[in-house]
Amino acid sequence: MTGPEGAAEVLAAERADTLARLAALEQEFAGIVESAESAGIDDEHDPEGATIAFERQHTAALLSQLRQHLAQVDAALLRLADGSYGTCATCGRPIGAARLAARPVATTCIGCASRR
Repeated sequence: MTGPEGAAEVLAAERADTLARLAALEQEFAGIVESAESAGIDDEHDPEGATIAFERQHTAALLSQLRQHLAQVDAALLRLADGSYGTCATCGRPIGAARLAARPVATTCIGCASRR
């Protein structure tokens, strides 16, 4: 990734990928909920209930993580627009290109991140 143009392309691709994964997972979650409701499964007393409850909770957790990642991507795009992208939010030094290439939504340099 070189310069703001490269960062914008990477972040736009990351956003599109995250939105696609989010849509697919939301559809999967709706299917899990619908099948549980139509089958009338009782999580406590049905042998399959625990498995379906686990799948529902696991999918809900993945959805939450994807929504959080989307928010991070959007925040990175805002930082790119205001010129603060690539600057550590903790110490104000530049975030290394290798770190941004590995984690385009990074808000801290590797030094500050390792001190957490």
